[in-house]
Amino acid sequence: MAEGTPARIDRAALERIIQRAAELQTADRDPAEELTPDQVLALGREVGIPERYLQRALVEERTRLVAPPAAGPWARVAGPAEVAAQRTVPGTVAAVEAALLEWLEEKELFCVQRRQPGRITWEPQGGMAAAFRRSTAAWSRGASAMLLSRADTVSATTIALEPGWCHVALTAAARKARAEYVGGGAALAGAGMLGSGLMVALGALLPVALVPVPVALGIGYGVARRYGPALARLQLGLERTLDNLEQRGAQAERVLPGRQHGLLGMLAEEIRRSIREGDKRAKGP
Repeated sequence: MAEGTPARIDRAALERIIQRAAELQTADRDPAEELTPDQVLALGREVGIPERYLQRALVEERTRLVAPPAAGPWARVAGPAEVAAQRTVPGTVAAVEAALLEWLEEKELFCVQRRQPGRITWEPQGGMAAAFRRSTAAWSRGASAMLLSRADTVSATTIALEPGWCHVALTAAARKARAEYVGGGAALAGAGMLGSGLMVALGALLPVALVPVPVALGIGYGVARRYGPALARLQLGLERTLDNLEQRGAQAERVLPGRQHGLLGMLAEEIRRSIREGDKRAKGP
């Protein structure tokens, strides 16, 4: 062992060693700027990575969502109009879509807007009953909270990977909520400018008349920035939906033995056992 190398290596050091070894191997091989999937699989086999993991990683990379950069002044001030989340979950496409339909309908009060093979779009449910449940859930915390209540639409794209696994990409749009926050901030900023204009028209000194302008701009900016926590809540709602898919898939893989419930079930089992033993005695050796 080289002098100065510790006898035991912790997790952080292990990650640094592996990362550095991969960099050295890549530099030694001098690969091209772009590789084909077959070349990626060949490189993975050389370092001992099972092919099924590489295949799954390749599909996840091809289906990975890349958040577009903020475009326009309102997006740079308040934030994007959409959030997205993606994950590889256990289950078939049919089972995953059924779990999504149940979760969004029961927990988030969304109904199907459009359904295509591998893609579903939801919109908020209407009516007094849905409005009442949303108003009561607004004060809830934990599992009973509706985290996607400010979303205009929610869409899901499900792609089958290897047998028993799917890649799910969720997107929530909140253009209406962003317009409310940005509109409120712009209204406050406009009111400050209007107040300064009136003060100038009434003959107030210019330094005094301009005081409301920066104050109103600051308050308006603060109101527009309050859209950020609402967007983070939507992101948390998407992640919680994916958590539910993972938990359902893990539970479906467990095969639990059946059992009889109650006194009647126990009696029925004893009667069947007695009949089987009587048949064996009647047949003899």
